[in-house]
Amino acid sequence: MMKMKPIVVIAAVLFVVTLMIPTLLVLPFSEEKASGKLGEQLTKKAEEVEVKETLEPAVEVAVYRTAAKQLEKPSLEEYIVGVVASEMPADFEHEALKAQALTARTYIVKQMMSEEKVGVPKGAIVTDTVQHQVYKSEAELKKQWGKDYKWKIKKVREAVNATAGQILTYDGQPISATFFSTSNGYTEDSGAIWPNKLPYLKSVESPWDLNSPKFKGQNIFSISEFQSKLGVTLPNDQTIGKVIERTEGNRVAKVDINGKVLTGKEIREALGLKSTDFTWEKRGDKIVISTKGFGHGVGMSQYGANGMAAEGKTYKDIVEYYYKGTKVAEASKYLNKVMAKK
Repeated sequence: MMKMKPIVVIAAVLFVVTLMIPTLLVLPFSEEKASGKLGEQLTKKAEEVEVKETLEPAVEVAVYRTAAKQLEKPSLEEYIVGVVASEMPADFEHEALKAQALTARTYIVKQMMSEEKVGVPKGAIVTDTVQHQVYKSEAELKKQWGKDYKWKIKKVREAVNATAGQILTYDGQPISATFFSTSNGYTEDSGAIWPNKLPYLKSVESPWDLNSPKFKGQNIFSISEFQSKLGVTLPNDQTIGKVIERTEGNRVAKVDINGKVLTGKEIREALGLKSTDFTWEKRGDKIVISTKGFGHGVGMSQYGANGMAAEGKTYKDIVEYYYKGTKVAEASKYLNKVMAKK
């Protein structure tokens, strides 16, 4: 028998090993595929992607369009865009817009979870007015903003996207994320305005508002109009009424007008004042009322938020300042409860 030379043997062995390497490398993956593990993993990932892509469009907000007298059902995030664009100037600081997006989303999630939908037509969750949150569609915003539409909607969408899926909670529940335009230098305690005193809606200092173009206001009434609207009779001298109590936010709590006691809230609503922080005086047959601030004063001040953002504060800094003791949380578990009821 002919003996093979050592060098020939080595070459043969190397050739065989070379042929086997691809098989050895493929074998573990082939076995995993055969066992179904890889296929299951791929399927699971595909399902996760699909769920992520389809969950958001499934969450709709039934908005009653007051002018058209019909329902509109934008997706949740499109609704938030329409609210932020309607409730806060688009030229505000980015972090302020993000804070507004967070309050808007919190408000609607809480409203969706609520069993009672007060002042809402059947089938709707909210209206598009200040009774709930002002909402405008894309077409309405295009008409309103004109040539500024592109940059404004882009800025608003960026703020909404940056906070996507986030809401504010207190003790594990969505809060009543109330907001308003401009304070008198302090926000108001919720108990001074509404029957329910909420622990996270406390009066806090808001000095940024003093620079707001809406900080000062004025209303002028004839004496007869003033008396008629408030159901009072003024004394014959130059006095009008005496403030007998003030709120935590230094607004008028109660006034005695010639023996009749009215709350600051009652006077503001009856006379259409911008704020419950007011002073008044007689000028001939007229009564001139000067106000500080614009809005009910409870929760986040929009101009205050913009002032904080201009100083470098983040949207989380802003909401944690105006809503004491709250946390930014994921909305998904609350939305899942809503979807489960459908």
